[in-house]
Amino acid sequence: MLWAFLPIAVLVTITPGAGTANVVRSALRGGWRSGVLTIAGNSIGVIAWGLLSVLGVSALIAASEIAFLVLKVTGACVLVWLGVQSLRHACRPVDAVPRAGRRPFRDGLVTSLANPKLAIFFVALFPQFVGERGSVLPTTLLMVALVVALDFVWYTALAVLVSRARAAYSGSRLSRRVERLTGVVLIGLGARVALEQR
Repeated sequence: MLWAFLPIAVLVTITPGAGTANVVRSALRGGWRSGVLTIAGNSIGVIAWGLLSVLGVSALIAASEIAFLVLKVTGACVLVWLGVQSLRHACRPVDAVPRAGRRPFRDGLVTSLANPKLAIFFVALFPQFVGERGSVLPTTLLMVALVVALDFVWYTALAVLVSRARAAYSGSRLSRRVERLTGVVLIGLGARVALEQR
């Protein structure tokens, strides 16, 4: 069943979303290392949702209107906040921007944990690939590991490409425009999450 899950995992990974925008944002600010820190935070969030799905927490969030609403509003606020930070960052002189430190990791983790789509993803999709005789925990962990591995490869390649472009255009108008565009995309994703129905 894992092979049947592979193309779906690839599709979910390469589809642009909050994770993609967040990695681009981090790589623009601090290079590929910041991008990798964001990916690490995102991956821990994915692992957490996978484990929570085994415990039934994801199912509870998917079934409960109030729990889903709280998670949805939290996720929307996080994305909008990150977008506003990107817009503010684009207006500052390059020398005035401090080192990111642990912020990329934190942003990746919070964005992942506050993503209601991950809760629905694990509840709606994972059970279809756990056979009747299959053990739920090992199979879920294998699928989570596959998603994390694909995310790491795809997002790392993206972070490296963005950081190379950053090195070439650092401080230029193009760099600032990309930062602004990333901010607008994050705010737009936040608005979409806020208005999204299950």
